[in-house]
Amino acid sequence: MPRNLQTDAQLRPVDLARGHGLSTQAVRNYEEAGILPAADRTDSGYRTYTPLHARALGTFLALVPGHGHRTAASIMRAVNRGAEGEAFRLIDDSHAQLLADRRTLQAVERALRDLTSAPAAREPGRGGTFVGPLAQELGIRPATLRKWERAGLVQPRRDPLTGYRVYGEADVRDARLVHQLRRGGYLLEQIAPVIDQVRGAGGPEPLEAALRDWRGRVSARGRSMLVGAAELEGYLRARG
Repeated sequence: MPRNLQTDAQLRPVDLARGHGLSTQAVRNYEEAGILPAADRTDSGYRTYTPLHARALGTFLALVPGHGHRTAASIMRAVNRGAEGEAFRLIDDSHAQLLADRRTLQAVERALRDLTSAPAAREPGRGGTFVGPLAQELGIRPATLRKWERAGLVQPRRDPLTGYRVYGEADVRDARLVHQLRRGGYLLEQIAPVIDQVRGAGGPEPLEAALRDWRGRVSARGRSMLVGAAELEGYLRARG
């Protein structure tokens, strides 16, 4: 690391903290956690920082919105001990997760579009459809519907006289959505939160606001990763 970057200026913990609205204890904690390089000490034992430490702190705080606190801390620790390959792998993992989240969002949007454009569910008899007709409509086996029920993804009521499963309008909607997402390759445990959101919103149409928020968060995270990458590149150059 170039010597002049360490000795051109001496900064106190408060100098680093003030610009980011942090406490001096937070700065010391970041150093102890390896997020900042180790500080020099005065003869009386006080920490002294340099512009390089200030840059490290700015880099870490820029990485957090895109990668999360834990991963951002791991990236900085890896860089500070010279393990750049590990840092890049962590960054790649975050980008892969963002891509997976984006694809999941797109799959949910497609599934909901297909759901809202589908014909109304058949509701014979007392306002519901049975497992056989619904399975036939979806092109699946009745056992698959029962599996989804055990996973909590569909919740048919039971006919009090026969004990047969009766799928109401909301149950048919949920089954169609599960079917669309399963066809997209998603696991039941990945589908469960989506079904919960649809139920909580009262159907797919009110869920649009949640999807807009989801899209916004995915886009914001992508932009934050770009900002963090630029700061990290500057920090790597400063370290030499």
